[in-house]
This record gives sequence, structure tokens and C-alpha cells, in this order.
Amino acid sequence: MSQQDGFASGLLLGTLIGGVVGGVVGAVITSRLDGKFADEENEGLTAGNDGQTGAKRRQMRASANENLEIEATRRSLEDKIAQLNATIDDVRKQLGNVNSNSSQEVNEHS
Repeated sequence: MSQQDGFASGLLLGTLIGGVVGGVVGAVITSRLDGKFADEENEGLTAGNDGQTGAKRRQMRASANENLEIEATRRSLEDKIAQLNATIDDVRKQLGNVNSNSSQEVNEHS
């Protein structure tokens, strides 16, 4: 019974400590990211004469990056499909040679 009590108290203590540590780490990371985004937005507002805010510029850059990544992924997949098709054609040729040889052998034996 003492092992179960020790397990339950250890689980509860670990959950509490993990929650506190996770909360502190999350708060630190969030504050750093907020500061970084605030600096970028201020730069965008002071340098931007065309009326676009820093947030819109970041969104446009992110969209352009996503489009480039999607295009690269699409090309990669097309290359892999072409390789697979070539391999399938090679195997079909090999199997066709094997099948034609085996049918010739059967005809010769009969």
C-alpha cells in the first residue's frame, strides 16, 4: 500500500512541477517572440511609405515562402513519380522477357 501512496504523491508532485516549469518556459518564449514581432512591426511602420503594415508584409513573405515550398515539394514529387514509372517499366520488360522465355520452353517441351 505504501508503494501506491508513494506513486500517487510522486505523480501529483511531478504534474505540479511540470506545469510550473512548462508555464515559465512558455511565458519566456512568448515574451521573446512578442518583442521580436513588435520590433519588426515598428521597423515596417517606420520604413514603409506605401501604407502596408509590418504584419501585412510578414504575411506576404510567409505566403511567398509557402508558395515556394509547395512548388519545390510538387517538383520533388513529380521527379519521384517519374522515377517510379521508369522502374515499373523496367520491371515489366524484365517480367515480359521471363514470361516469353518460359512460354517458349513450354512449347519446346511439348
